[in-house]
Amino acid sequence: MYHIEPITRRQSTRIYVGKVPVGNDAPITVQSMTNTATTDVAATVTQIKDLERLGVDIVRVSVPTMEAAEAIRLIKKQVQVPIVADIHFDYRIAIRVAEYGVDCLRINPGNIGNQSRIRAVVDCARHHNIPIRIGINGGSLEKNIQEKYPEPNPQALLESALRHIDHLDKLNFDAFKVSVKASDIFIAIESYRLIAQQIRQPLHLGVTEAGNARAGAVKSAIAIGLLLLEGIGDTLRVSLAAHPIEEVKVGFDILHALRIRSRGVNFIACPTCSRQEFDVIGTVNALEERLEDVMTPMNVAIMGCMVNGPGEAKIADLAVTGRKKSSGVYEDGIQLPDRLDNNLIIDQLEARIRTKIKTLEGPPCINIKK
Repeated sequence: MYHIEPITRRQSTRIYVGKVPVGNDAPITVQSMTNTATTDVAATVTQIKDLERLGVDIVRVSVPTMEAAEAIRLIKKQVQVPIVADIHFDYRIAIRVAEYGVDCLRINPGNIGNQSRIRAVVDCARHHNIPIRIGINGGSLEKNIQEKYPEPNPQALLESALRHIDHLDKLNFDAFKVSVKASDIFIAIESYRLIAQQIRQPLHLGVTEAGNARAGAVKSAIAIGLLLLEGIGDTLRVSLAAHPIEEVKVGFDILHALRIRSRGVNFIACPTCSRQEFDVIGTVNALEERLEDVMTPMNVAIMGCMVNGPGEAKIADLAVTGRKKSSGVYEDGIQLPDRLDNNLIIDQLEARIRTKIKTLEGPPCINIKK
């Protein structure tokens, strides 16, 4: 594979969301957020477990009421992934969920009341060793900042962030991360650049209200990808008007494309044309769905014909190149003598991928007792 110089990441402090490290060169984590009613414990747990199976690192759950806070207590007992409680305005909810064992509080300190209320939340977070995420959003800036700036811009987001950070600084609390999200990618990018120069805490990347699965993925990939290339960012969420599973998939795809972090099967597939000898699109879609349980990184090239197929096969762990009736198979860049039946190509390729995974993972460790 073509050699590239590793990205030099911005140096930051480190916090822990549960057992997951964030910042200070820890692996960049992928987050998502549930969209079920938090009070529907069964539905929320099911969605979190679906995200866990995809390898999500952290999940955020909205906690708008005390009833939702009580649900968090039950949810937390049934899942493994760290939970971030998303709270606005009511400091009592923050204290309650902290006592119930959430792994992080997403609050804006200045929005939860007077200094005594802010202190109560910070003291509780400190007591339970829980970090805080300050989440600035271009669509919900403070009224006086909105009056100062006619429309959201990077300087407005920076000013809001520094205002909330100041509350924590005055209480000597530095276990926090910050996000400065906007729906406009240019505002988001510049806002992160500005805050990166002002603080040493980890940064949570994202484009807020990015849009549906397609448009939102494009906008998020541009903004998040550019910032990561500049070394900015320690954790991310791709915010889509879609099922949270899609957010996790796109998040890991961004990291994989930048060679930052790999997880699961990376499909290299041709866009198809009249030369294709089998249904490339249907094959890729079917295999993506079937192989969602795979966490081992590997590259699989699915090419419809022999024009570009052999070239892509050279850099893939497994590859198939379309031929009439039966297609060629490559492993580690070497063409194998056998073929795949084009009518059975999905089943046969899945079997080969799973066999290859076992090879990549190596033999299981055997604990031999003396």
